[in-house]
Amino acid sequence: MSQSPDLHQAFEAAFTLLQASVEAGKIPGGVLGIHDLKHGRLTRAVGLAQKEPDQRDMDVETWFDLASLTKVIFTTPRILGLAARGVIDLDAPITSVIPDFRQYAPDAWERAVTFRQCLGHRTAFPAVEPIYTYGGDPERLRAFVLQREWKAGPSVYSDINFILLGIALERLGGETIRVMDPGPGFSFTPDPAITAATERCAWRGRVMVGEVHDENCFALQGSGHAGLFGTVDAVLDFATGVLEDDAKGDEIVKLMRTPLSATRTHGWERPYRGWSGGDHCNASVIGHTGFTGVALWVDVDNGRTWTLLTNRVHPTRHFDSGILGLRAGVSNAVNAMNGRTA
Repeated sequence: MSQSPDLHQAFEAAFTLLQASVEAGKIPGGVLGIHDLKHGRLTRAVGLAQKEPDQRDMDVETWFDLASLTKVIFTTPRILGLAARGVIDLDAPITSVIPDFRQYAPDAWERAVTFRQCLGHRTAFPAVEPIYTYGGDPERLRAFVLQREWKAGPSVYSDINFILLGIALERLGGETIRVMDPGPGFSFTPDPAITAATERCAWRGRVMVGEVHDENCFALQGSGHAGLFGTVDAVLDFATGVLEDDAKGDEIVKLMRTPLSATRTHGWERPYRGWSGGDHCNASVIGHTGFTGVALWVDVDNGRTWTLLTNRVHPTRHFDSGILGLRAGVSNAVNAMNGRTA
């Protein structure tokens, strides 16, 4: 593959935005990566992987807490793969695999929730629930998730959807997510010495490095909504596989692209006004973000994927990192390759 001037120009424009964010003290550091099926791959790092209590430079081999990218890289492909093999029916209720879900209330609304609804965040679960505050035993917390009377509300993006999908994977696989093979280039237990730091956590009393930032995933000791770690090349390799599988007519990728609402597909987001992928994504683009400061987008029509990995919550989330504008700006710069301008 030959790298085109357009690819280099788009990369430089996008990286300049990342570098400016680091230099302004908005985020400690980050890595940008673009892979184009026709023109190859570019990656580059800037800033610090950790600033306290020790200082380490960021590089392209730094591992990141991928947060909610776990949903699209790990959980979604496995659930869709099970459906493709006929192991589960996406339109069947979760109780087809987890029959004890709300078992003491046979008419509870939760028992009618389907796999497809969870994938598209088309359920009535709350957006946020501090599960980790209800105890320290991961199996008891799983029981809490399954037996709690959840207050029904409007359909919103909720980690509960993917916590349930993760429990379903555990039931079907006969092992916890934490011991499952996360795929090439990924880990649930990375080496802290080469992993970007996240937050100085008030609850755990330390800077989180090589341990999952998400409190609920930490307390559950593995979950379907967070917990995956990987490098820029691992993320791009996964996304490149999505592009290559789409070209083969893969049914799993087809579902990843199939809309379930104005903003979501099976597991992923799709372009809408104000989304993370900026203003110029075509309708074939799918993407997702993660709370720690990571994001991934896949442009099927143009055979291109790009990822922005940062540690924007280090050492605290309680700070305006400007990550929303940075994500959109980076994506606009990348999409200038399509003859558009940001």
